[in-house]
Amino acid sequence: MKFKHVAGIALVAMALGGCSTMKGWFAGKDAEAKKALEPAELVKFSPTVSVNRLWTANVGKGEGRIGVRQAPVVVDGRVYAAAVEGGVHALDLQTGRRIWEYRPAKVKKQPRLRLSGGPGAGEGLVVIGTLDGQVIALDAADGSEKWRSRVPGEVISAPAVAQGMVFVHSNDGRTTALDAATGERRWFKAQELPSLTVRGNAPVVLGPGVLFVGNDDGTLNALAMQDGRPLWEQMVGTPEGRTELERMADVDGAPVLEGDILYVSSFKNETMAIEGPSGRPLWSRDHGGGGGLAVSSGHVVVTDGKGTVYGLDKTSGSAMWSQQALARRSVTGPALQGDYVVVGDYKGYLHWLHMGDGALAARERSGRDRVIAQPVVADGVLLVQNVDGKLTAWRLAN
Repeated sequence: MKFKHVAGIALVAMALGGCSTMKGWFAGKDAEAKKALEPAELVKFSPTVSVNRLWTANVGKGEGRIGVRQAPVVVDGRVYAAAVEGGVHALDLQTGRRIWEYRPAKVKKQPRLRLSGGPGAGEGLVVIGTLDGQVIALDAADGSEKWRSRVPGEVISAPAVAQGMVFVHSNDGRTTALDAATGERRWFKAQELPSLTVRGNAPVVLGPGVLFVGNDDGTLNALAMQDGRPLWEQMVGTPEGRTELERMADVDGAPVLEGDILYVSSFKNETMAIEGPSGRPLWSRDHGGGGGLAVSSGHVVVTDGKGTVYGLDKTSGSAMWSQQALARRSVTGPALQGDYVVVGDYKGYLHWLHMGDGALAARERSGRDRVIAQPVVADGVLLVQNVDGKLTAWRLAN
């Protein structure tokens, strides 16, 4: 009772001291809480590597409204890139010279197709998916349309092409195999979805006669390429928690297959190394996220939902280093360029980190719009596509 009395006196004293005292006190607390949630300010550092911009191209718009993380693909020195409202473009990797452009013909009384999934490329085809479930195959040589097919859900990840088939992972959880010559359906495999998922889904990753498919329920499946027969299933991110939000464990970033080992990360901040033929886990660590990962000779590099970049030991999964300077900047999944890790952020900045210790090595700006797609590296050239359809190419200086 005595304690309550003292507390009451303290409150009266504060009131007599003026409302401004209380207002300032709570305002200070609010300001501190707000600042803790704001993106980290960019820190100054002395660059240790020089980066040159090779070229810039505009491939269209529309990505900023739907968040599907469109990124280019490179085959035989050609860059194939697409945008929701900009068609598909073939560009020379070294110069950015436009080779061909495809825009879907407008059909009277029908909305224009929105190209959302991919592109993917291989075996002489460039394949793109749409928000209404269409799959369009183009001739890689000249961009002419070869066929169209349809799957039940949105296509918001890149199709894959192998062994005379096109493999599409649609947003309803299905994996569908289409004949590469005709677009006819060969087989499909359905996967039940949880009631709440992250926007996006993982592209199919090709193995020797096998497809690896990351799912919104936190699992990774291995399917026989010829008939879709399930070979194994492994839980990567366990959907635990009291609410559906807490239980989200989507595997949305592309797994990486190196030799017979598969590396994969989930929205639940779990990263795992898996033996490809058997599905047996080799190690698992609670660092990671839904944006994809990158694998070097000694590291597995991941970014988590808080913006921390981790370099994990490839053999054991132990954290070798972490870089927290990009906290809350919505950084992308990583790419590897030479001895450096590259990520983009919500302001269009690109950050090069040294592979050995994660130290900041260089910073450039690709544009003023967000980068949400994982950058791509081919033949030493880094490609970055932002949500406004601006595609930039970068090379490390000699």
